[in-house]
Amino acid sequence: MTSDPSRHLVLGERPKGPTLLTAAWLLAHRDGTHHLVPNGELVIDGGAVVYAGPRFEGKVARRIDFGTALISPGLIDLDALSDLDTYLLVTDNQPGWAKGRIWPRSYVERGPYEMYSPDELAFQKRFAFGLLLLNGITTAAPIASLYYRQWAETVAEFDAAADAAGDLGLRVFLSPAYRSGGMVLEGPGRMEPVFDEEKGLSGLADAIAFIERRHGNHGGLVNGMLAPDRVETCTLTLLQRTMAAARDLNCRARLHMAQGAMELDVMRKLHGATGPRWMADHGLLGERLIAPHGTYATAEDLRLYADNGVSLAHSPLVSARMGSVLNSFASYRKLGINIGMATDTAPPDMLMNLLAGLIACRIAEKKSDAVRSAELFDAATLGGAKALGRTDLGRLAAGARADIAVFRLDDPYLTPSVDPVTTLVVGGSGKVTQATFVDGRLSMLDGKLAGLDIVKAREQAQAQFEGLVAKYPDRSWQHPPVAELFSPSYPLWK
Repeated sequence: MTSDPSRHLVLGERPKGPTLLTAAWLLAHRDGTHHLVPNGELVIDGGAVVYAGPRFEGKVARRIDFGTALISPGLIDLDALSDLDTYLLVTDNQPGWAKGRIWPRSYVERGPYEMYSPDELAFQKRFAFGLLLLNGITTAAPIASLYYRQWAETVAEFDAAADAAGDLGLRVFLSPAYRSGGMVLEGPGRMEPVFDEEKGLSGLADAIAFIERRHGNHGGLVNGMLAPDRVETCTLTLLQRTMAAARDLNCRARLHMAQGAMELDVMRKLHGATGPRWMADHGLLGERLIAPHGTYATAEDLRLYADNGVSLAHSPLVSARMGSVLNSFASYRKLGINIGMATDTAPPDMLMNLLAGLIACRIAEKKSDAVRSAELFDAATLGGAKALGRTDLGRLAAGARADIAVFRLDDPYLTPSVDPVTTLVVGGSGKVTQATFVDGRLSMLDGKLAGLDIVKAREQAQAQFEGLVAKYPDRSWQHPPVAELFSPSYPLWK
């Protein structure tokens, strides 16, 4: 037996035979909740957890000690960005409608086109999946913007995504996103929806066929999930058929809803109701539905979520960055709404999101004890698993899948603490992730990934991002040059 992780674990492989992992702390699951176990021991064999607790009395093939660290369930990301994050461009360049965030009528008339090549689309999924693993995320439901697409996502890119997940060792829930409508900029600040229902129904058919063909691939790492775009860009027929398909396929559906002022305005004009109210009126809310982001949900919307078992995907960092917060995480929980976590931005730093969620909740409630770190950590593990309908994820207990994140606690940037979870939530970041196992396989160790050189990939991502930015004038209001669209934070020294 040995205690050196780097010498006796092989990237991309499962340890052979029962393997005991130990560290200063283990977060194990018992009696319906997580428990901290000082110097706890976790035994995995194949893709499953055999034991999680204080001391294992059985025989193992090897013992690996991660030292001053927390062995945790892998984190679950219900809205994991799988393209290159362009919100950076509008963080200090507003209004978004004038900066390429909405198609202008002139662009629609000339004909929308794909702004990425098939190879670029495949690469950005692989790159994004690598970043997730670097941040301790073991299960992800990918999300990408449709602003840069001809209309929707393609089957080919999701075949590439499924294979990337299998190569890298990431558990995914996915299928190509689709929509039956989109917003068009008709004048300064004046956005109107346009619809082509046949495109939406064709996209749904593609997604169903993809799930039927790819669900269960790569040893169960690839799972189906339907992904209609946004409630205001979908027709009733499309959503009715989506939820029927989710039942037939026994999978989840994710629909962005109650997330912005534009959505509220469009829904009230089109349907005279908020998105959740409209969905409820047609019997479309249920436990199969995952709804990001909920920051514009009304009191009635929230009651509908709670009454119908809808899960909320909470992305506190990206929401707060654009000026909105849940009101509040604590009040949603009190209503009985299941909350899972999501990053929806790059880097996909879940620990940073947990801190943003804690801060946002306490500010919204104006109470320092409105929420505890453990409640947010629950959302990133147990809440995500419940949203996906999986009792074998988000926890470390006998019979669960061996999806594991190891977080270093001796990083000099972390403050000393007697509680590892509070330490990680309040002062941690994804950079303290030491190892990631998915289904018992070592997917990441000490910043190195199985099947991807992240340093070279970052260089490729930068070049691809610059190529996309160069095309922004085509789909921006009045087509100004890039230099006018995106000004530097300070004047350039010329």
